[in-house]
Amino acid sequence: MRYLLKPRALLSLALLLAVLFGLAGAQQMRLFERGWFAVQEWRHAPEWRERSLWLPDFRVDIEAQPIVGLTDNLSALTFDPDRRSLFAVTNKQAELLELSLDGQIVRRIPLTGFGDAEAVEYISPGIYVISDERQQRLFKVHVDARTRWLDAADSEQLSLSIGEDSNNGFEGLAYDSVGRRLFVAKERKPLRILQVLGFPQQSEGQPFALHVQGDAVRDQRLFVSDLSSLMFDQGSGHLLLLSDESHLVLELDQAGKPISSLSLVAGMHGLKRSVPQAEGLAMDDQGDLYIVSEPNLFYRFKKPGGE
Repeated sequence: MRYLLKPRALLSLALLLAVLFGLAGAQQMRLFERGWFAVQEWRHAPEWRERSLWLPDFRVDIEAQPIVGLTDNLSALTFDPDRRSLFAVTNKQAELLELSLDGQIVRRIPLTGFGDAEAVEYISPGIYVISDERQQRLFKVHVDARTRWLDAADSEQLSLSIGEDSNNGFEGLAYDSVGRRLFVAKERKPLRILQVLGFPQQSEGQPFALHVQGDAVRDQRLFVSDLSSLMFDQGSGHLLLLSDESHLVLELDQAGKPISSLSLVAGMHGLKRSVPQAEGLAMDDQGDLYIVSEPNLFYRFKKPGGE
């Protein structure tokens, strides 16, 4: 006991504890796996660049631009190719927002009965899905130029139970229009991505056939701390993930393997400051990448040589 009380021994013990806590924290943040991926990304760049979106090539074009007229609770993002605009949601004083491609509010549609709206996804002309994080529900809604408000009671709904923690529920949606697959991201505890077939229904009046499946192997190799948003690229068949806590956008190939990334930390991809609380991710039909962060910041990334 006397030996342990000596200053040198106490210092050694403190250093040992600091190292152990550091290693535990690094493991929790998946830093070792992320570092190994960075090496693999560099090694396979020539091969992977040819068959992917290749996120390392993107550079910020609009950085941290405040969305005028909005002060709080911005979440999610999706691109509407018919209107060539973006849609997002707010979850307090819930609204569906239409944004221009340079981050200006085009219109605001009040939402009634949608609970804690956290994600929105374009499905087909005039059709969207909105998620309720806490009650883990999905709503199919119709939106056109005449829409002035949306009531959940008028929508087709689906409830899914993927965990008891209602505050870590549905944080992201993405849709594969060819395979008719809706991807649903659970934020954490545990982090999961589900694939839903049969919702939303393509034709009303048809028999309702629902199939939900996960991919535990894919989910376990995701070296991010949380999931904030999803985006499916129809051309490559790849899925993009946005992680707020990890400050990262990650590209998965068709097998669910990470192949490229975009860091949201200051000094990377032309960013002057790190992106705070990134909540929404979308890509338009020209290949430009958009991110929104809570409460109201707008970002656009382009590849060099793009218009």
